Amino acid sequence: MGRDDLYISVPSFFKCPISLDVMKSPVSLCTGVTYDRSSIQRWLDSGHNTCPATMQVLHTKDFVPNHTLERLIRIWSDSAQRAHRPNPHSLTQAQAQDLITQILQNQNQNGFQMLSKLVLFAKSSDQNVKFLATLDRFVSFLIEIICNSNLMIANTNYAEETFVLVDLILHECRDRECIAKLVVDKRDCIVSSILYVLKHGILSSRIAAARVLEFIATDSESKLYFAEHSDLLNEVLRLVSSESDSDAIETGLSTLICISKPKRIRARLIQIGAVKLLAKLLSDKNLSVMVNERVLKLLEMVSSCKEGRAEMSEDGACVAAIVKRMLKLSASATEHAVAILWSLCCVFRDAAAQEAVARSNGVTKILLLMQSDCSPAVRQMAGDLLKIFRVNSNSCLSSYDTKTTHIMPF
Repeated sequence: MGRDDLYISVPSFFKCPISLDVMKSPVSLCTGVTYDRSSIQRWLDSGHNTCPATMQVLHTKDFVPNHTLERLIRIWSDSAQRAHRPNPHSLTQAQAQDLITQILQNQNQNGFQMLSKLVLFAKSSDQNVKFLATLDRFVSFLIEIICNSNLMIANTNYAEETFVLVDLILHECRDRECIAKLVVDKRDCIVSSILYVLKHGILSSRIAAARVLEFIATDSESKLYFAEHSDLLNEVLRLVSSESDSDAIETGLSTLICISKPKRIRARLIQIGAVKLLAKLLSDKNLSVMVNERVLKLLEMVSSCKEGRAEMSEDGACVAAIVKRMLKLSASATEHAVAILWSLCCVFRDAAAQEAVARSNGVTKILLLMQSDCSPAVRQMAGDLLKIFRVNSNSCLSSYDTKTTHIMPF
């Protein structure tokens, strides 16, 4: 929250008991006390086996994400930022509509300043964004602007402001089919504009350009077209790899998931180094639950390709990171992680992957997962994995029956 925190009353239960800062990724210990993930992880990694607040001895060091508290903190943070954001030049809705009328009628040639005012107007409230999205012809006019790649390239600032505004408004538009019709015949120009902003824009506009790309990739044909065009995949991957900003990483991952659904695009994604980058992200303890979920989702997608499985199996650290994240994040992350291991170890019987899972204490975690309240699909895959390791193991697991309801700990 920066310096504004000095003037904002922070609810006490939003603060981490260790750092006393607003929690970014709240997680709860078995004692019921909630901490920021990075703070409690450092405490546990330093060798402590007690709850810092209560000093109770922990019977398990596992923790679970507190999604409800995380959402409450996000809502409070967004509201506080809007309340303290200075906006002395904010337009009224009537003024904004008059400005748009001038733009549509070409009565004012000072386009950049006008768009900048509309961006400020849109950012000031959700109601303003919804208001702009309902205005006749305005959405189609903005699409026409980003189709003018020559204009975008000639004026970087204009391009950046346009994409930020388009991003804000498009996500309030429900008629994707109508927007798809607007862009289908002008894909080359739109790709050129998006690519230019991804390469040369400031971070906020690069995020906006990636979000616009994801929004207009409405069907398989569009996804294939955009993903195979020029350097788009590379630039979106760069958005994930070159930034520490969580919004940039989340947006880049979400866009890659969207446009990489065609199988041949996943193969290209692997060629440009996506697996190594995703493994690196997965080992970062400071990333949010959402980022980890998207990393695991993308890894699950690339595990369907021979090249992806080969890269993941060769990189033991990647498999180890998947095993480590299997129980600590969310039900969605658990399902993605188990699906990856099931694909590598059961469907394709990759020996290197099986060895990496065993070295990472993965069998024990799969056993624990079988005893948890997981979904039927996850339980089935976990059972299949245990059968594989029972066959390949000379340990006590060789006599394990996956229908057993009680599991003795190792």
